[in-house]
Amino acid sequence: MQHDYDLLISGGGLAGNCLALALKETGLKIAIVEASTREQHHNSPAGDRALALAAGTVKMLEALGIWQGISQAATAIKDIHISDQGHFGKTRLSAQKENVEALGYVITARDIEAHVAGLVKESSIELICPARLVGLMAGNDAVNISLKRGDESLNISAKLLVGADGGNSSVRNLLEIPRHITEYGQTALVTTVKTSLPHKNVAFERFTASGPLAMLPVDIDHCAVVWTRTSEDADALMSGSEADFLAELQQCFGYRLGELSLAAPRRAFPLSLIRAEKMTADRTVVIGNAVHQLHPVAGQGFNLGLRDVVQLAEMIIKQHQAGQDIGDAGFLAAYADSRQKDHDRTIGFTNSVVKIFSNDWLALAAARNIGLAILDHIPAAKSMLTRHAMGLAGRMPRLGNRR
Repeated sequence: MQHDYDLLISGGGLAGNCLALALKETGLKIAIVEASTREQHHNSPAGDRALALAAGTVKMLEALGIWQGISQAATAIKDIHISDQGHFGKTRLSAQKENVEALGYVITARDIEAHVAGLVKESSIELICPARLVGLMAGNDAVNISLKRGDESLNISAKLLVGADGGNSSVRNLLEIPRHITEYGQTALVTTVKTSLPHKNVAFERFTASGPLAMLPVDIDHCAVVWTRTSEDADALMSGSEADFLAELQQCFGYRLGELSLAAPRRAFPLSLIRAEKMTADRTVVIGNAVHQLHPVAGQGFNLGLRDVVQLAEMIIKQHQAGQDIGDAGFLAAYADSRQKDHDRTIGFTNSVVKIFSNDWLALAAARNIGLAILDHIPAAKSMLTRHAMGLAGRMPRLGNRR
């Protein structure tokens, strides 16, 4: 049977574009369906958000040919300083002690998204944009997809459909895949601050009774702020003046970086753990934020999503080279099995950190501070935590023979 495409990707964000780039030299006929234009993506306020790229993620971006074009826009994290407000426990993770150049990097979403979109535009990958996926039906040999492009209706077919279309995934919704949602009762306050003292490439993770505060190094004297507060506190901080917001932030973080001043608007994002009940259906797979949305406490959301992308690409390449059907049900089940352990481990770790460090119960506060103090004096345990933060705790997927 003749198909319009071998692979159709719904979603032209980071996950969808990275998957297409990973497969661009395979000979597969690939198309991306995206609802927003490049201009809309570029002008979106979400483009200002900082992404913390783990060292393992950088290795994958190098293999995809992406990192080489964005490395100059990224700020290295040389050390991670972890502390607990009002308590003695603290520890510091060091790139030097791990014999690596950096534990990770910080880059704005807009910088990496624009570069990746440019690479897709230069390739032979077809972009159907702006268009929305409005229907799908899988058969024995193909998945048939209905699109709406302006007033025009399109019907196309593919061997495999990938839903890389984010938290409000049309693919997942059309497949009626249930989601399990854990509400944290917390909101992330996001902004950028200028610091009067240099950050020296240190990322700070400071735990407070109402949630963690992350200060991520950006250029020489700026830090991206991801500040988790109770939803009630966050409402008050957002409705108050910038001066009141800054005073509270300064009190929460301290003066390790000197005086702080706002360098970007404040934004608020309610937090929850969202996980799809399954990753695959007939000739369809969902990846990235379409299947999991994490609390930002450990900065693992994009890193986990990119591992989805690279694992799927690696398996599609092998399946295609063997002359096998890339939409085969057994093949998709094998992909889901291969990702389950990483999902469980990363989501479990993130969820545990939220519960342990967003609690000021005296006994728990004492236990976690003793734990941080002990960790600071056990090199092997600290190294294990560092490798987890770097995204190197488990097997790293790779593309073909590239490492």
